[in-house]
Amino acid sequence: MPNVIISADSTCDLSPEQREHYQVRSFPFHIEFRGRDHLDNIDITPQVLFDGFYEDKSLPQTGACSPEAYRQHFAELTADGSKVVHFNLGSALSSAYENASAAAADMEGVYVIDGKSLSTGIGLQVLAACRMRDAGMSAADIAREASELHNRSHASFVLDTMEFLAAGGRCPTLVAYLGGKLSCRPGILVDNQSGAMKVGKLYRGKQEKVLERYVSDTLARYTDIVKDEIFITHSGVSDEVAAAVRKLLEERGFRTIYTTTASCTISSHCGPGTLGILFMTETPSA
Repeated sequence: MPNVIISADSTCDLSPEQREHYQVRSFPFHIEFRGRDHLDNIDITPQVLFDGFYEDKSLPQTGACSPEAYRQHFAELTADGSKVVHFNLGSALSSAYENASAAAADMEGVYVIDGKSLSTGIGLQVLAACRMRDAGMSAADIAREASELHNRSHASFVLDTMEFLAAGGRCPTLVAYLGGKLSCRPGILVDNQSGAMKVGKLYRGKQEKVLERYVSDTLARYTDIVKDEIFITHSGVSDEVAAAVRKLLEERGFRTIYTTTASCTISSHCGPGTLGILFMTETPSA
């Protein structure tokens, strides 16, 4: 049976250690910042982008890679006869899936999956596919199963600031200003059917208390959460804040809790201080 390679856009936000352990091949997005092109989380970090914004309002330009770039990536992976299952950032958020699909259209043994999510909402799907690979499943079978994983993957976040959304034109400046004055922190939900984002509950108060309520609200929505693993993914919070969220999840019986930092692509849109919990359910649910 041909070797099966699991590949994913860098926006899946798995840690370097996870990518190495599970042998996931990462496809980095490009970040244009202050006139230079960078590879996401390779030669630029989210903190550099945050510093640039607060120094002189510099904003990065992010975007999906071209079909030709995906074609080259897939060609390198399949050169020895390997088959590839590749996970993309959700098509409602990026043209990555469209471009990767165009690249794979005339290639043998390349399967492209619309993650219909972002960050470790896709990372969870990638890990599931890795386990299928390790169990000996073929690339075609993995792709068939993986194409439905988004139905069980749940992603949400709480923003600490709306400045970056406003600067990028994703919410009015006045709304961001009032949000700051009122200590309002919006919850962002990812629709796991389309991959689009929408505003959920609005929280007010200090970050620690807001995150405690967010965790409780989010977990209460589902009765069949898979407690084998859960992600805490953030764009830069203190160790104390991350530890407090981890403790809440431990108290609720989660066995493996991963903490990862969001990629530049994700972080540049949500700004610093954003944190989310991302998990799977046993059965499909919105």
